[in-house]
Amino acid sequence: MRRGGAGQARPRAPHSLRLPRLARCLPGLLLLAGCATVTPAATPLAEADILIHGGLLFDGSDGPGRIADVAIRGDRILEVGPGLRQRYRAARELDATGLVVSPGLIDPHTHPDTYLRSTEPAMRRLLPWLHQGVSTIFIGIDGGGTPDIAADRARLEAAGTGTNVAAYVGLGPVRRRVLGDDARAPDADELARMRGLVAGAMCEGAFGLSAGLFYAPQSFASTDEVVALAREAAIRGGVYDTHQRDESSYSLGLMGSIEEVLDIGRRAGLPVHIAHIKALGADVHGSAGEVIARIERARAEGQQVTADQYPWLASSTSLGAAVLPRWAVDGGRAALFARLDDPATAARIRREMADNLQRRGGAEAILMTGSGWRWSALTLQAFADAEGLDPVEAALRIIREGGTGRIGSAQRIASFNMRRDDVDLFMRQPWVLTASDGGDGHPRQHATFPEKYARFVVQDQVIDLAAFIHRSTGLTATTFGLEGRGFLRAGHYADVLVFDPDAYAPKADYVQPHLLSEGVVHLLVNGVAMIDTGLATHDLPGRVLQHRPPPGTCP
Repeated sequence: MRRGGAGQARPRAPHSLRLPRLARCLPGLLLLAGCATVTPAATPLAEADILIHGGLLFDGSDGPGRIADVAIRGDRILEVGPGLRQRYRAARELDATGLVVSPGLIDPHTHPDTYLRSTEPAMRRLLPWLHQGVSTIFIGIDGGGTPDIAADRARLEAAGTGTNVAAYVGLGPVRRRVLGDDARAPDADELARMRGLVAGAMCEGAFGLSAGLFYAPQSFASTDEVVALAREAAIRGGVYDTHQRDESSYSLGLMGSIEEVLDIGRRAGLPVHIAHIKALGADVHGSAGEVIARIERARAEGQQVTADQYPWLASSTSLGAAVLPRWAVDGGRAALFARLDDPATAARIRREMADNLQRRGGAEAILMTGSGWRWSALTLQAFADAEGLDPVEAALRIIREGGTGRIGSAQRIASFNMRRDDVDLFMRQPWVLTASDGGDGHPRQHATFPEKYARFVVQDQVIDLAAFIHRSTGLTATTFGLEGRGFLRAGHYADVLVFDPDAYAPKADYVQPHLLSEGVVHLLVNGVAMIDTGLATHDLPGRVLQHRPPPGTCP
């Protein structure tokens, strides 16, 4: 194990180079004989557990990289700067020469339940994220977060996780707990109960309110209802994170949906964050510029607006969410199938499903990604042909046989519905973060950050390396108020990534979505090595992070 030479006793100078003895006794006077020679004492080296040295360091800000070292003790960074080997004695040194050193990446939009909720400790390491260099993930997104934040945190802490975890309270569970799956507005008492659930979750540490207004039953919530709930998050210093109501032309349209997001933020008085911003489907291709201009205008007026994005041309959702009209699922699956038993209503459902398929680019543009089913790895069109059905009937068969789950279910799809120029334009915006939206069956779960680096930084130079790191670390931490995370600074938590700029790359694709990415050399989470010389360890050092509301806003 190498150590710097500064810790050794300083050798005495040769006799011929020593000053006469009186030089130290009478400084400023003529040198006289008879004063003893004294050698200044060597400065003792400070103790560190880990010293990362020689790498090209990006500290999480939007500044350029520089050659600098990182000294770590316990779960904290002691110092960041050049020449630290001359000042620290470390139990372990990591030579990062030729490598990139950055804060651990932060993924603000994930679907990790297969891993995070597993009974197997090896699964709870969250390897798909670790091998991308991710040290912190957000859960409860798309409006799916439980209001029981404290109880869920206790379960996760008791089980242990490989990354840090931050959670939202979600509109979906809040609404279901009070209104079920019904398409109706809450009365005054019901709304008060829903507000209480959001307030309670914020006081237990939720980072904000997440909504998925595209998905039933959240789609049944009016703007006014969402504003009332978002105010509870605003009072307690949270954000409003949203899968907006329409990314295409399903209901109020992409631009109408952007206006709703901004309206909710203004009226509720809190920052808004648009999840996986995109222009989905042929009806809105080419709309990125208009969306950006509207958001820029809101930001210029003082509104806090950010977004995140994944670097893929295919989105991922459930087949039912993609093709079923929302009115048809009022009351849940049983109500849907009852409507399909009525010929006139069923005909209307089928017509609207055909329209929705067209919005998605047709049955050829939908790939079934749920595993273990006879339609797995087939396009909807290929499955329809194999079953001798038209695509709408094939979709209804999958919906009927494939169960109720949206994430990781038999209905899971990859929907090829975005245009590259829109993706590039969104990516260039300084307020657009990186997020995976990573769930089972789509390569973005295993490969989003390396894909963005390899394709959009190195190959096509859409953004540079400093922007990639800033929008995957420091800007993300600042946007969501992650204290002590996202930057390489003295006193911050030691979430540190070291990757090989020539080898950091995705392996997963749409055919093999579960291949782990390559090129992460070291990843520390709270000072503990989770990737060590390219290999995953078996520790579970992740922490469940807790938002702290302003004083006086909670009981």
